[in-house]
Amino acid sequence: MGASLARDEQFGSLHAVLERIESTDRFVLTSHARPDGDAVGSVLGCWQVLEALGKKSEVVLADEVPFIYKRLPYADKIVHASRVNGSYDTAILLECDSIERSRLEGLEDRVLINIDHHVSGRPFGHINWIDPSACACAELVYRLAVKAGVKITPEMATCLYAAVLTDTGAFCFQGVNERTFALARELVRAGARPAEIAQQVYFAAPTSKMRLLGAALANLHREHALAWMHVTREQFDRAEAEDEDAEGLVNYALGIAGVEAAVFFREMEDGRFRVSLRSKGIINVAEIAEQFGGGGHACASGCAMDGPLSAASERILAQLRCALGDKVIG
Repeated sequence: MGASLARDEQFGSLHAVLERIESTDRFVLTSHARPDGDAVGSVLGCWQVLEALGKKSEVVLADEVPFIYKRLPYADKIVHASRVNGSYDTAILLECDSIERSRLEGLEDRVLINIDHHVSGRPFGHINWIDPSACACAELVYRLAVKAGVKITPEMATCLYAAVLTDTGAFCFQGVNERTFALARELVRAGARPAEIAQQVYFAAPTSKMRLLGAALANLHREHALAWMHVTREQFDRAEAEDEDAEGLVNYALGIAGVEAAVFFREMEDGRFRVSLRSKGIINVAEIAEQFGGGGHACASGCAMDGPLSAASERILAQLRCALGDKVIG
């Protein structure tokens, strides 16, 4: 089966994914640039599934694994590169809405399996399995493993639990339900250690991240149910921060009593701004991110925008004010 396979064939089918895996032998796995916990945990979990099935596979990411996820099992096997090279039959992309989202070259002429759980997911692959009801992409990997008859090892459970933990905001985001906790229970039963994983993720921040947080909080603004922060490139450099240090800082603004939506603007080296949006559930921030070429979850999304900060922030804040409308009392 070649890359000419119709891209909409068997849309949404776990069976189609498993059928392709069973019929071919060599795979490359990847996820989006600037990988988060779900991206790293899911690709590592999926890699272990393929290994258990006797397949040859490799994980390639455009950006390095963030520090807090480097202790996950087999994280040292992830290749950091800008291009995929090798005689792979199939590329599996997890939680990407396009090939471009991976920021990897060399994927175009391969059969693509697209596995995603975002509401903004798009069927760009030859085989697409998109389920927005899943709490994390890791849930889909777990279901794939079970369907394939693969035993969930402690190492696999650890990777998938870390993915679920982080993508649900430590089980705080809207959409967390009994199925989420049932999955967590099964992963713990399989050998995941919740306290150890949580401590590595939430209590192992480098000093640079704390310095960056201080700069962001110094730029905190509040307007009724809306809060936002920013850091300039100069502040970022002064903190000696890495890109990954900005991860999760927006949650400090969202954590304010009475705030229903929060935004974090981070200036990048090219003068554009990386924008992180969060919601407590009263509005869908993925819809707002999509208007600016981004996407994600209803309660956690992001996009990139041109500067200057005043223009970027006003465009985003105007959409958030409109979305909040009279849903909250100022």
